[in-house]
Amino acid sequence: MTQRDVTITNNIGLHARPATFFIQKANSFKSSIWIEKDDRKVNAKSLLGVLSMGIAKGMTVTLIADGQDEATAINSLVELVQTGFAE
Repeated sequence: MTQRDVTITNNIGLHARPATFFIQKANSFKSSIWIEKDDRKVNAKSLLGVLSMGIAKGMTVTLIADGQDEATAINSLVELVQTGFAE
């Protein structure tokens, strides 16, 4: 299992369009991937789950991956977040 904290930096947080980009990227990996914030953990491959977290700009979340491509998955998702979801 691999995990890493990342701070959301884009203006609208992880809502609608950025969440869709995030989920598409997460679904490109075989590993199980979760987003954790406070006491909640949701499947990062689920749009409803990700949107239900209410992740806004400036919040720090933990990305967790478990599987054969976990390191690549975490690195790719952190890079996507750090680039502001290409917005």
